[in-house]
Amino acid sequence: MSIKLRFLGAARNVTGSRYLLDSKDMRVLIDCGMYQERDFKARNWEAFPVPPESIDAVLLTHAHLDHSGCLPRLVKQGFEGRIFGTPATGEIAKIALLDSAHLFAEDVEFKKKRHEKEGRQGPHPYEPLYTERDVMDTAPLFTGVDYGETVEVAGGIEASWHDAGHILGSAMIKVTVKHGGAPRTIIFSGDVGRWNKPILRDPTCFDEADYVVTESTYGDRLHEDQDGAVDEKLCDVVNSTRERGGNIVIPSFAIERAQEVLYRLNSLLLDGCIPHTMVFLDSPMAAKVTEVFKRYPDLYDEEMSKLVREGNSPFRFPSLKLSTSVHDSKAINHIRGTVIIIAGSGMCTGGRVKHHLAANISRPESTVLFVGYQAKGTLGRAIADGSEEVRILGQTKSVRAAVARIDGFSSHADRDELLRWLSSIEKPPRHVFVTHGEEEAAISFARLISEKRGWKATSPAYEEEFDLD
Repeated sequence: MSIKLRFLGAARNVTGSRYLLDSKDMRVLIDCGMYQERDFKARNWEAFPVPPESIDAVLLTHAHLDHSGCLPRLVKQGFEGRIFGTPATGEIAKIALLDSAHLFAEDVEFKKKRHEKEGRQGPHPYEPLYTERDVMDTAPLFTGVDYGETVEVAGGIEASWHDAGHILGSAMIKVTVKHGGAPRTIIFSGDVGRWNKPILRDPTCFDEADYVVTESTYGDRLHEDQDGAVDEKLCDVVNSTRERGGNIVIPSFAIERAQEVLYRLNSLLLDGCIPHTMVFLDSPMAAKVTEVFKRYPDLYDEEMSKLVREGNSPFRFPSLKLSTSVHDSKAINHIRGTVIIIAGSGMCTGGRVKHHLAANISRPESTVLFVGYQAKGTLGRAIADGSEEVRILGQTKSVRAAVARIDGFSSHADRDELLRWLSSIEKPPRHVFVTHGEEEAAISFARLISEKRGWKATSPAYEEEFDLD
């Protein structure tokens, strides 16, 4: 029986990961991500390309919204199957989706008021993409699968989840299709983590696969900052900003990135490299995710486990304050002296970080520090690329704050690390599909795989379909 693989997202762009395995008798969706780039956001509102009720199961690599963020919309449109993922992914995804629904509601109300004041109509209806009720309808469909466990997810299709080393609970999914002739294995990389990073274990490698779907977020570049350089640069940013009397605003993803920033700040404080400075984790979602981290110590690497055993958990140091209420968040910008503010979202597309940027981006004494990837079309990318003016919360702001970037925080493998991961496969796969990267990066990495490994590698276009013979 012919099995088709259809690319419904993250095809020559970074977000919206969605891959459909399709045959006459079954349909399995791998990831159901939200589009976050401005040029592609309209796709979030489109009807799903196949009837959602016809999909047997969703296999989730991890909880980042660009992989999970459209699950409630899929359920709202009729999906009733099970959503498989690791237990930690299930917990974090529910937190992320509820937060996303809350932000949608806030954004709709804010834009409606602003447009009414300006006497104009917005481009989309004044309604959220999905609501908290939609998330609650989605939550019961999650089914936990431990690393290494194999489950039948649909007729003739088995899958197993393997540690990706990217965020807590993240996985690469090995799918085995047993329809018709000889079984075929397909590995979906999800987001590949990095070796020797704090908190989590290294990515899993595989020795064989018939097909591979790999990400390529950093498929055309190398991370410049190694661990020592990351700590040194972070120390410099904190100390130089403190000397100027400004604040350090760190836009950060609530999942993994915020926890690693805390890990490194805690280490610098323990080593005496930075003075005791108030650190605000201004993200209810990040605070909730941090609690999930505490519940899964079995997923830590040895270094992190040792810190916790010795009572030096990076989630509990004395100068750390968790801001859960809007009142607490607003109060931060009235504090005199230097504070470190870690707030979402990581690409400045929403959340509390916009308010902290509005308060600090025109202050020469402050610093905006980027510790993660900034996709094209996002506010974060505009600031990181050196825009002299940006629009925040409906107002144009001059960028006078220092702008710094530390790429070494990235939880994505770079070009050489992705090649390292692929090179563990001994027999050439029938086809490597390169996804989840900007068009130039994806095409460049596919070309590099062909040149270095001699394998057939392509970067699929949006909605392109392939037969897996």
